[in-house]
Amino acid sequence: MKQSLQLKLGQQLTMTPQLQQAIRLLQLSTMDLQQEIQQALDSNPMLETSEEEQGPSESASADDAAATGDGPMESLEQADMAGDAAPQESSQTLPDDLPVDTQWDDLLPSSSAPPPPPDEFPEGDFEPRGGSRQSLQEHLLWQLNLSRLSDTDRLIAMTIIDATDDNGRLQLDPEELHQSLLEAELDIDEDEVVAVLHMLQQFEPAGVCTRDLQECLLVQLQQLPADTPYLEQARQVLNRHLGQLASGDFTQIQRRTRLNESQLKDVLALIQTLDPNPGETYAPSDVEYVIPDVFVSKKEGRWLVELNPDIAPRLRINNEYASLIKRADSSADNTFLKDNLQEARWFLKSLQSRNETLMKVATKIVEHQRNFLEYGEEAMKPLVLHDIAEAVEMHESTISRVTTQKYMHTPRGIFELKYFFSSHVATTAGGECSSTAIRALIKKLVAAENPRKPLSDNKITQLLEEQGIKVARRTIAKYRDTLLIPPSNERKRLV
Repeated sequence: MKQSLQLKLGQQLTMTPQLQQAIRLLQLSTMDLQQEIQQALDSNPMLETSEEEQGPSESASADDAAATGDGPMESLEQADMAGDAAPQESSQTLPDDLPVDTQWDDLLPSSSAPPPPPDEFPEGDFEPRGGSRQSLQEHLLWQLNLSRLSDTDRLIAMTIIDATDDNGRLQLDPEELHQSLLEAELDIDEDEVVAVLHMLQQFEPAGVCTRDLQECLLVQLQQLPADTPYLEQARQVLNRHLGQLASGDFTQIQRRTRLNESQLKDVLALIQTLDPNPGETYAPSDVEYVIPDVFVSKKEGRWLVELNPDIAPRLRINNEYASLIKRADSSADNTFLKDNLQEARWFLKSLQSRNETLMKVATKIVEHQRNFLEYGEEAMKPLVLHDIAEAVEMHESTISRVTTQKYMHTPRGIFELKYFFSSHVATTAGGECSSTAIRALIKKLVAAENPRKPLSDNKITQLLEEQGIKVARRTIAKYRDTLLIPPSNERKRLV
């Protein structure tokens, strides 16, 4: 082969450090963003928090930071649209006559109120409020310590408690428990294990240390007073007809128990007072609170969109350290200060671009879904990422990053931004209906159905078709499953 030199012209996008930082900040959730900001404050001496409004010198520093080349969002848009036939610009000037107002000031929100001083906490209150409660195993061991048992029986009881899950259900059969105790070189009989198990089943909460649902409910019935109405009939239904009860076959239960409808209703009412998972009361429950990124409220007939001012502290350049930088100095200290100043400017610019993009996307979502805010889920319109991407002149991948793990506080509740996006189904009138609206209609139809004759999936399909919505039966079944609505045979009830 003959060697030769060729000159080619081409375009290539380079992922600069500031572009990588902008992409990372854009897809962070609120909690992750707070950690990222705190890490930047700890590692960069040029950054500091400011609770008061910016002065002229700080504004000049911010303007100087904004004037250093293209912003990270512009580079991010170029990265998202690399390879597209006609890339679009990332910035957009929103018209003045939008039906949705936007608060564009405070794009770098102020910090929240400082924590109260230690003096305000009562003396001796060392544990945080809302701490972990006593577990089910601890509660059972506490009752065991109050019982008079031999050392062998106490060891058997502790083995049974260890084999009980958080719902109060025993995970091992008595034979398996007996075998495990024999392997520990304990000379005991299986009858001793069963006797200790029956003793533990009398502990609180009622129904613990039982092997299945049937035994759990029967143990709870045994602890009720003997003169409880329909106690024996409830025990008979649970012993012999639990399968028919689960499937809603009340006619078969009436025929076999010889109970009339009124009596069967009273029996079922007694069974419904029992707890199928008695250990849930003691199960640890760590509540995770969602911090909204955007607030939406209606003022003077217009929907107002504004950033949450408490999600991140207000940042600025530390002018005292920035003034120590000398232009002609190339010492290690001066280079360190210059590098940190540049990183601080990139970080501030990335934060500002993140907030601007979040505001643009949230504003367009609210503008598109005003009917949902006014009338509820049934008025939700179909919306895909491409619609918002065209409206704000950004790439779909950018919209996907913005709407992931970002939450909007509305008068109807707190929703993730992705909640407002849904596919569409054609209507007989030639229009489109959102899948979210269809799920809301299904929920409404099921809530209004006759419990004696619940609506089947085919019937729901017919009712929706009467409203001009064409949906297949399998689609109705899929939506019903996502709403955690059981099939019609399991929804059948006696009135």
